[in-house]
Amino acid sequence: MPRGSAATTDAPRPASSSTPGDSLTLGVEEEFLLVDPRTARTAPEAARVLARVEADPPPAGGGYRPELHATQVEAATGVCTSLTGGGGVAGQLTELRARLAAAAREEGVLAVASGTPVLGSGTTHITPGDRYERIAAHYAGTMDHYEMCGCHVHVGVPDAETAVVVVNRLRPWLPILLALSVNSPLHRGRDRGFASWRIAEETRFPGAGVPPWFDSAAHHSAVLDRMVETGALVDHGMTFWLARPSPRHPTVEVRVTDTATTVDEAVLQAGLVRALVRTALTDAERGLAVPRPDDQEAAAALWNAARHGPNGPLVHPLTGRLGPGREAVETLLEAVTPALEESGDLSTVRDLLAALRSTGTGADRQRAAWREGGPRAAIAVSAIPLPGEPGSVFDPGTPYALDPPRGLPRIPDTPAGVGAPTNRRAPTLAGTAAGTPSPAAPPEPEARREDPPSPFHFDPASPSRAQEPPYA
Repeated sequence: MPRGSAATTDAPRPASSSTPGDSLTLGVEEEFLLVDPRTARTAPEAARVLARVEADPPPAGGGYRPELHATQVEAATGVCTSLTGGGGVAGQLTELRARLAAAAREEGVLAVASGTPVLGSGTTHITPGDRYERIAAHYAGTMDHYEMCGCHVHVGVPDAETAVVVVNRLRPWLPILLALSVNSPLHRGRDRGFASWRIAEETRFPGAGVPPWFDSAAHHSAVLDRMVETGALVDHGMTFWLARPSPRHPTVEVRVTDTATTVDEAVLQAGLVRALVRTALTDAERGLAVPRPDDQEAAAALWNAARHGPNGPLVHPLTGRLGPGREAVETLLEAVTPALEESGDLSTVRDLLAALRSTGTGADRQRAAWREGGPRAAIAVSAIPLPGEPGSVFDPGTPYALDPPRGLPRIPDTPAGVGAPTNRRAPTLAGTAAGTPSPAAPPEPEARREDPPSPFHFDPASPSRAQEPPYA
């Protein structure tokens, strides 16, 4: 294989109790932004939102946690054994999101599922607490405006040695998972030209990106010890690798993906990650070789995925060569099909992939909304709807804007101090809160410009989106 390092097998093998015949448990953590609809900027209201939502914990397990920045919150499922069905990932995420969205509305903000804030807060707000304050002081200016949100999938493994073997085997696939999840093209008022600007922002930190190859659990621990001793990490739980043996749970934690706009997209990631872990265990038990890209090759593959998403060229996970994104995605699906069949998830994952191809990635939808309606529309497509509200997916043929939450002022088309995008059409309101008069819809232009091409076609020749005029 034309990689920087030859394909290798594992040493040592994973514990035999972790054979694919076992049911692999999983859980999902999602990070969300809190956005003030009056200003379209992030708001440091996490403590109040968490106090409200934690008063009525979800019955299926899981719960909510603060993040380093007070403008963010995390929702986490309990331990799941299935993607769908009673107690599955889909049902738990749906309930967690609905409760969080309602609590946020009660506190006058929106819960937004985007990898980056469209406008940001203008000020860095660190959550009170000894560890958070130590982290903020240690990393100094690198923490400024770092309001990034990811989706983390945990899959249960029996021991640390098995976790290291699995993480090694996941390395070539992490960029493809990212490409399917891209949902952060906008940051601080600009289209940054990346489908996942979140990944570009993470390069601020030591050790960010695809993890290195570890020879054993002892090797992994020794590297962590050195990173803490040299001051690169605050503690052993602070690693920035995009897949790792979890420091808190008996799991492999994959955290390469942007926060998903919808539950379906999060479930897709959960299904693919569990299938990759199951495949890694099977291949390791059989002694099959695994591609071992060197660290620079892995970084290049991740960069391409963050830059283009699935619409552009991607590094093939097995050959290491640049090629059509569709081929890389098809290779991923082919590799995990036996595992998906074994878990009964194949039809679910295929359907979710087909839906994503139809609607486009979160980055596609944010950009389409941005072109049509500026920051207000871009936030609207990522805001978590309450039960019964219209979905938050933007249809270019039917402009959509979020209903003003609980009678609060609508998100302004142009927030104070922010310039206006050119050649855009203000979105109409999808409805109004009870008792709130509906503002008149803006007139339609006489000749509507042609809609953007159908997204998510895996075409390597697809041009990168032109950047919109910057916002302050």
